[in-house]
Amino acid sequence: MKAWQVPTLGEPVDVMRLVSDAVDPAPGPGQVLVKVHAVALNFPDVLMCRGLYQVRPPLPFTPGVELCGTVVAVASDVTSPVIGERVLGSPASGGLAEFALMDVTEALPAPAALDNAQAASFHIAYQTGWFGLHRRAALKAGETLLVHAAAGGVGSAAVQLGKAAGARVIGVAGGPAKASVAADLGADIVIDRKASDFVDAVKDATGGRGADVIYDPVGGDTFARSTKCIAFEGRLLVIGFASGDIPSAVVSHALIKNYSIVGLHWGLYKRYDPKSIVEAHAALSGLANEGVAAPLVSEIVPFADAPVGLAKLAAGETTGRVVVAVDA
Repeated sequence: MKAWQVPTLGEPVDVMRLVSDAVDPAPGPGQVLVKVHAVALNFPDVLMCRGLYQVRPPLPFTPGVELCGTVVAVASDVTSPVIGERVLGSPASGGLAEFALMDVTEALPAPAALDNAQAASFHIAYQTGWFGLHRRAALKAGETLLVHAAAGGVGSAAVQLGKAAGARVIGVAGGPAKASVAADLGADIVIDRKASDFVDAVKDATGGRGADVIYDPVGGDTFARSTKCIAFEGRLLVIGFASGDIPSAVVSHALIKNYSIVGLHWGLYKRYDPKSIVEAHAALSGLANEGVAAPLVSEIVPFADAPVGLAKLAAGETTGRVVVAVDA
């Protein structure tokens, strides 16, 4: 089969190699084999190519941590999913290949309302948003939710889920084009961080009170400044560090202002509470089939251009999700 492989570490465009004679995978116990339709690109794919992610697969490896495909073979001990079922989730083998293995615990039914590109983009961002907003921050209807990088893959999902929860959503984006995307997603107020100070804008929008929940996948100075516009009993959600700068919290400030700094490591739910992921997927699929949760796919690139798509993602040049069409 054809597959993208990384034989040495570095930037995706420099190290990824397209091979046409990769070994066809066969499902082991508890696994299914899927014909890959689409792969949503994620920043961990970039970090793995660089050797900077917490998971370091042995070389050579195939990137692609999120896909949509159709089951074409199952192990003898597998009763669900069945051959012919369209599934989404994280593969056991890399997704940027014609075929990929998935553990049955990871192969979740794709919502009927989503096409292949949207379904490939549905799992990680929306699960992250669901667990962050509901399990960790306990977002309530009527509260104010501030979402950083609101036009990005993770942020766009958080905007939609915040609106679905009945929150007043303030989206922060960089530049007028991304601000327009955040508005189209349903954010009640949009702040262009390149044109104005989001701290002052949030205070103005909330009468000086600040945001009840702040969704921060950026880190760095964004985290530090977010502490200046958080409400009494607010929750600052640490989602990630897309800026590349991991901030240090001033805990005395959290004490004085009476807010919480709440971390989310979504992957740990797979180890400690896997049932909760299935339950969240059911709830999210309902929102998708109602048209409420609709992944923003900004670009679909052909299989041959997968490294270019990852380069754009790494450079921060994208909005929503960039998806590789594998079987187009």
